[in-house]
Amino acid sequence: MTGRQAVMRELLRTSGQTYAAEAGIRLTDTPRPLYRTLVLSCLLSARIRASVAVASTRALYDAGMRGPRQMADASWQRRVDALGRGGYRRYDERTATQLGDGARLVLDEWGGDVRRMRERADGDEAALKRLLRQVPGIGPTGAGIFLREVQDVWTEYAPCFDAKVLRGAERLGLPRGTSELLRLAGDAKPGVAAAALVRAALAREPKH
Repeated sequence: MTGRQAVMRELLRTSGQTYAAEAGIRLTDTPRPLYRTLVLSCLLSARIRASVAVASTRALYDAGMRGPRQMADASWQRRVDALGRGGYRRYDERTATQLGDGARLVLDEWGGDVRRMRERADGDEAALKRLLRQVPGIGPTGAGIFLREVQDVWTEYAPCFDAKVLRGAERLGLPRGTSELLRLAGDAKPGVAAAALVRAALAREPKH
């Protein structure tokens, strides 16, 4: 085993989990887990700790906001309170509004089913990102996070190794080429390897 393989193996051992999995989302190509991953991507894209975004995603779920209908029907204060329980306080009021507006857009434009964005984009990554950015709270960063997280389910977008992933590789002394990183990751799925490398990038940064 080479030194780089050993580094990647240790990284995957300690950090080989997507953020969706950490948030308790069992990601499948079905509406509810995909919507919850969209919510997670919105929270992760703010300048807060990733652990807070994950905890707040769990808190929203625990408070019954498990799909776009429940999110849209929840009061603004109920969303604020759930975010607060997750530790998401700096942007809680604005984000509570965005989550409500975003849920209503997903319901009105996509029938509550994020998979319809996938169908519309038809494998075009730029087109999918444009559709995702129509959702309040999802900008370029959030769209990128969503693609990173769902790439093992929406495999036409894999491997999705963006600048944050490559920054983590660089900080570990690993190659920045996607094919080389996939080879070092062995049997690990691209989304898992990407999330592990993002954690490596964030380890030296105070905020996401």
